[in-house]
Amino acid sequence: MSDEHTFGTDAVLLAHFASPGARTVCCDLGSGCGIIPLIWCKGKTGRITAVEIQEKGARQIEEAVKFNSLEDRIEVVNADLRDLKGKLPFGFYGLVTMNPPYTAEGSGIISESGADKIARHGTMCTLSDACVSAAKLLNFGGRLCMCIRPERLCELFGYMRDAGIEPKRMKFVSKTDGKAPWLALVEGKKGGKPGMFIDPELHVYDGNGEYSERMKEIYKDYLLENRRESE
Repeated sequence: MSDEHTFGTDAVLLAHFASPGARTVCCDLGSGCGIIPLIWCKGKTGRITAVEIQEKGARQIEEAVKFNSLEDRIEVVNADLRDLKGKLPFGFYGLVTMNPPYTAEGSGIISESGADKIARHGTMCTLSDACVSAAKLLNFGGRLCMCIRPERLCELFGYMRDAGIEPKRMKFVSKTDGKAPWLALVEGKKGGKPGMFIDPELHVYDGNGEYSERMKEIYKDYLLENRRESE
């Protein structure tokens, strides 16, 4: 894994939140190092497409796919998600995910590296771009799952609805019980009717600074592998 293309807790939580079915054909936009498709391959899914605009990131995903012998499950597409016509089939996918840049273009402290700037700021992709692209890729009834900072939820809901994707489910994530949430996981359905279900809030840590029981369940495979490597 390169220093430029890494992943955090938010990507792991998004992969778990989306939880594709055994035959669901999936597309992960702005895939970075490909962690979400790789996590999904621990279970059963349909074909997965990883779209990444940065060539170095796309090559890294391809190397991970080859290393894990997943060529028959993951396709890597080095492309701009705003320009996918003729590169991916529209109206085809049952699930689209994206861990978008959390900071709108022109706000916040701009990252120095080009890779960080693209990943963290909306310089190459806005929330509207992501929703429009997802709407083109999804079949009717297909799901878009994204993670976002809570302060941008209203903005995201507006863009989803403008693209014909109705927000249907949401989960807040906080560091510990009693703390304000730092992350929101959102699911929308293309062509869905109004009405949202709120999942129970997820706490990353318990009162002792250890992973909560729910986080241990989500991270169980990763934690087990790390434990084996340290023995």
